[in-house]
Amino acid sequence: MLRVPSTLFLGLALALPVVGEEIALKDGTKIVGHMTAVSADTIEVNTSYGTVQLKRSDILTINFPENGTAASNATAPAKSDTPKVDESLNGLQYTNRTAKFSLTLPPDWMIATDLRGGPDTLAALSSRDKMRYLVVIQEEYPGSLESYKELTLLNARQSLGNFEELAQSPVTIDGKPALLVYYRGNLHKASELPVEFLSAIIQSGKTYTKVSVWCVEPLFHDVQPAFEKMINSYHSLAGQTTATAAKP
Repeated sequence: MLRVPSTLFLGLALALPVVGEEIALKDGTKIVGHMTAVSADTIEVNTSYGTVQLKRSDILTINFPENGTAASNATAPAKSDTPKVDESLNGLQYTNRTAKFSLTLPPDWMIATDLRGGPDTLAALSSRDKMRYLVVIQEEYPGSLESYKELTLLNARQSLGNFEELAQSPVTIDGKPALLVYYRGNLHKASELPVEFLSAIIQSGKTYTKVSVWCVEPLFHDVQPAFEKMINSYHSLAGQTTATAAKP
């Protein structure tokens, strides 16, 4: 049986929300802000001094804060202000009463609270053999579904070696417009372990919910139908979901 090192948890960083970036240009300039739109040639960044348009060809690196802090977070104690989530798994039915949504899971899955990396991470689950993973995050974003997808992939490119976008398709999940995005790459901090991902990005106005699943690449095609079934089972329980978690 293929055993997966615990460092596969580093892939969780790819499912976390886009929270702010430091963009280094080839001329030495550094710009800190939030990317709000992405096109084939330019990136729009909202900074403290206004909105700027950057040519992608002028960009040297994009540093995402979660990438820079992942290693220290792995050994740091949990923060006391980590949101408390009211959740349960009864048989195949996962229910998140804090964020008001449900998922249908395979019989060998469990809640993995240790994978929840921040207040925007609404749920974290894994198979009992710790070889397949799912996280749900939600955040507000002013741009389009397509530009949010581009930001997701920019984050993945920064975190993975040999990154490759494999496919995408427009779908409807929970009655809302969504994109399924498939991509893969190697985890630098896990001996270049090859991992394949599927992220569903669901839009509800300016609120974006991202359901991401992943596993080591050799297993992905075997579990892909189950992954897609899990993602398509996402269902909000009472109107629009909210990312606001109850305080402990």
